[in-house]
Amino acid sequence: MDVIAFVGPSGTGKSHRALLVAHNNQADAIIDDGLFIKDGKIIAGSSAKKEQNKVLAVKRAIFVLPGHAKEVSRAIEETQPKRILILGTSENMVIKIAKALNLPEISKFVHIEDIATQGEMDKARKHRLEQGKHVIPVPTIELKPHFSGYLVDSLKSMVKREDEQKRRQRHLLGEKSIVRPVFSYYGKLIIDDSCIEAIVRRILTDSGNVTKVADAEVRHVYRGDGAVGYESQGIELDCSVIISFGKHIPTLVQQMQLEIKKEVERLTGMAVKKVNITIKALFVQPKNL
Repeated sequence: MDVIAFVGPSGTGKSHRALLVAHNNQADAIIDDGLFIKDGKIIAGSSAKKEQNKVLAVKRAIFVLPGHAKEVSRAIEETQPKRILILGTSENMVIKIAKALNLPEISKFVHIEDIATQGEMDKARKHRLEQGKHVIPVPTIELKPHFSGYLVDSLKSMVKREDEQKRRQRHLLGEKSIVRPVFSYYGKLIIDDSCIEAIVRRILTDSGNVTKVADAEVRHVYRGDGAVGYESQGIELDCSVIISFGKHIPTLVQQMQLEIKKEVERLTGMAVKKVNITIKALFVQPKNL
């Protein structure tokens, strides 16, 4: 197993360029802000961007919080990546991470100044300070279960390559996601369950097939134990409705489930794990005599 490092000050765009650096150096795994990522999937770890303050975020990023290093080390041992790219703000930081995870000595250091201009780094810092956004080099669909309740967006990473006719084409390298951490300067965002329930009720009512929403409840799903901490995995929604007679019920319910999942995730940033719908009764429109 080989280990290389990508180093640069905070907010200069390291995570944004992580996939490109990994691709150029044939690295099949990335360690970034407490996460172990392989083949575009989060294999183990917990992101420093979820911590409540910057002190805990730093401790999470260098794997000194209880159980964190052990979990990631075990995952690395099980998956056996050929080359790991470690991201950090300094050479000292990435060396500490490698030691904490019992990895081989770092064989190569890539610095942000080697691949980004001063203007690009200044622009990245401006976005960080003004918008509080951070990039994580995994697809949004992979990231959402780990960042339930955070505003998540996707950002595709492209590199150019020549095809057989020597023409320049775009080659999709991977997808990255943008999150706003808990300790962002914008403050913490809390969405009350009653707000989610109101969204669900509105979606069902606007569907045109539900005559009454009898009940709507939110249940939170967690992963982990007391030793490492509990991590939110998303929410499950339970709904009880009365629908109009005449529609194919399984098809109608499936449509409502998909619409609720899509809209709740879009409006709240939360990962919806399940949407359970109970049909309590059918409403039959009286015929005019």
